[in-house]
Amino acid sequence: MHTYFEILKKCPLFCEITREELFRLLNCLGAKIKFFDKKYTIMHEGEPAKYIGIVLSGSVNIVRIDYYGNRSILENADPSETFGESFACAGAKSLSVSVIANEPSEIMLIDCNRILHSCPNHCGFHEKLIFNLMKNIAEKSILFHRKLEILSKRTTEEKLLTYLMFQAQKAGSNSFDIPFDRQELADYLEVDRSGLSSEISKLRKKGILVSRKNHFELLKRQ
Repeated sequence: MHTYFEILKKCPLFCEITREELFRLLNCLGAKIKFFDKKYTIMHEGEPAKYIGIVLSGSVNIVRIDYYGNRSILENADPSETFGESFACAGAKSLSVSVIANEPSEIMLIDCNRILHSCPNHCGFHEKLIFNLMKNIAEKSILFHRKLEILSKRTTEEKLLTYLMFQAQKAGSNSFDIPFDRQELADYLEVDRSGLSSEISKLRKKGILVSRKNHFELLKRQ
């Protein structure tokens, strides 16, 4: 566990929890670390919503596949970020999404029930953890509403520029990397990949953005 301290201290679940408290807490929670190969499904749609995951290395996508086989990426999680907490804390009987490794990834899994129900030792830092968990869920709710704002746009161009402006705000710069390749970005925006590539090309020609692979720079607003 000590190997991952630098990553875990950045995790919002462990805000204001000291190093000593953290390792006592992880032991109390029975946290487990597992390795998953690229494209491995870590959590399957339909499985019991039981665990909270923390990315220690690599990255994962949270995806939903509809009746027709169309894939939508709901969110991405990088090292120190969490997934699965909303479903687990809501007591959902099963997951309505799947979590898939984008690359070889190490994931910490924690049974949510062991977070929500304090241990017999009545650890003070356990209360901090529950507070942090609720705050993290609230922040993710804000991000979810941002995605709804993106998807509410009528055209692929509007969806793309709204997403890129949010990413620029997050990075604090007009030059930034996004966590998706072209197909993943199309799945996130819920648009056709060829149409997305066409819009990116048009925006380059208009002098609105510069892009190379997953790196973008916004030059001016429309």
